Amino acid sequence: MAAPSDEGQNSALPEVSHGVATRPPSAFQLHADDVGNQVEVEKPETSRANSSSPSPCPSEHPNPERVIVSFDDGDPMNPYNFSQPKKLFIVVTCMVLVMNSTIGSSIASGISEPTQEYFGISNDQLLVLPISIYLIGYVIGPLVFAPLSESYGRKPVLIATFVVFTAFTLGTALAPTFAGLVIMRLLAGIGASTPISVIGGVYADIYNTRKARGLVITIFMAATTWGPLIGPIASGYVAPVSWRWAYWVSLIVAGVTWPFLILMPETYGPIVLKRKARYLREKHGDANMVAPVELQKQDLRELVVVVLTRPIRMFLFEAIVTTTCLYLSVVYAIFYIFFQAYPIIFRGTYGFTSGQVGLTFLPIGVGSMIAGGIYLVWDSFLARSQAKTPAPAWTQIEEYIRLPLACLGGPLFVVSLFWLGWTARVSIHWIVPTLSALPFGLGFLLIFMGELNYLVDAYEVYAASAMGAASCSRSLFGVVLPFAAKPMYNDLGVAWACSLLGFLSLLMSAIPFVFIKFGDRIRANSKFCRELKQKKDEEERAKQGSAQQSLHALENKHEEGV
Repeated sequence: MAAPSDEGQNSALPEVSHGVATRPPSAFQLHADDVGNQVEVEKPETSRANSSSPSPCPSEHPNPERVIVSFDDGDPMNPYNFSQPKKLFIVVTCMVLVMNSTIGSSIASGISEPTQEYFGISNDQLLVLPISIYLIGYVIGPLVFAPLSESYGRKPVLIATFVVFTAFTLGTALAPTFAGLVIMRLLAGIGASTPISVIGGVYADIYNTRKARGLVITIFMAATTWGPLIGPIASGYVAPVSWRWAYWVSLIVAGVTWPFLILMPETYGPIVLKRKARYLREKHGDANMVAPVELQKQDLRELVVVVLTRPIRMFLFEAIVTTTCLYLSVVYAIFYIFFQAYPIIFRGTYGFTSGQVGLTFLPIGVGSMIAGGIYLVWDSFLARSQAKTPAPAWTQIEEYIRLPLACLGGPLFVVSLFWLGWTARVSIHWIVPTLSALPFGLGFLLIFMGELNYLVDAYEVYAASAMGAASCSRSLFGVVLPFAAKPMYNDLGVAWACSLLGFLSLLMSAIPFVFIKFGDRIRANSKFCRELKQKKDEEERAKQGSAQQSLHALENKHEEGV
């Protein structure tokens, strides 16, 4: 759940919103049959035209007069104007892609014993590797594939990485050695990381209203929760046949997904405009027709030094990002610890089979669905409050807009851990500890919704970097902490192991309350937030200056007429 950064853009270029040139130069239609192919003519200053310095216009556009292609009102090529059935197809395709990725993350949890027997593994800790190593791949997505999708388009990157995911899932199913299996899982995880980091951007590409975005992002977050829950169910029931069949199931799901992905259209506006410009150049033989993205220079040094290191700098030096990342990382790691803990609890205490253990994860999914409903109700209430005249003061404060969700989710998450730990015993019916997963799933998703949306609201144009820091840190925690699950539960017992996680979560649950109390002061001392405020002030002054110039021009014109 990413906003593009504005650093590195050429200030001499027209402002671009979703690929639409918004600067006011005149526009005209080339031909009557080119419906929607709105273009803008940009004439350079005389001094620039006569200068011997390199022109910002690419060499294939020799004419000093450039025609900037943009979307016209109602243009069917504009992803915002896609038909509702087309948008629904994109939403479903993306949801299935996310499910592929997340099912793959936990598919190995139900086949630990047959895998151990087949490869003769004596060290139980090694059995955590097929799950943990997969999550290392999730670190790659936000750092590499998300920026690539903004350079080459969403669809090419999704297809290329889904090829990787499919190929190495096949390799996992055929792995002759345990080392080979682990390597294949790592590479499959790298391919699977793209939907997690790119799909949020796809939804933002096609929906430009807050209500619609809120709905599809809720669906996206629910899919990221349900996918890992389906994995242990599927693998648990095929485990008696063969451990390889768990990966064959994952491969079958990927095969069913391929037709959807191939038919999905490109959604990233600037890339769609680039294709439109190429079509117009070929049709009219005019090499000066360009899309705004074709005029932007790629500075490799800035990309590496500034953009790619920004998530690291924000994690290290931004208090909001650091504490939010730690909270989300702990919650996320506990979620993946449960794939090791649930078999210990329900197989060891109640004698469940692998398939039955998988079913005990379902209440987590139900809780996440309830969380999605709460999010939509809160978002609707917030929209109504902000629409009032005058709007209540609290609706303009970032901390009050999103963090109440995390304030509700945190205590529910803590309660669920103590509930599970102290009711999982032979003398208590299995349904009681199983139902603890309801508040767990509810709290888990509310925490993520509240904290991630707060990062977006607080950092705006830097939100992609903040989200990247959050994604990488929680994936690393998800890799490391599950290795402690079996020793912790074996040494402390179920009750105190869950209590230890509960006390850690209780400590972390104070973070959103601290933000609500002191968030404005923290943001005032934040380097990135100060830069953001400075940019807003400069933009506001520029708008005021432009308005004053327009007013003076009208006054002068009126005086000349008189």
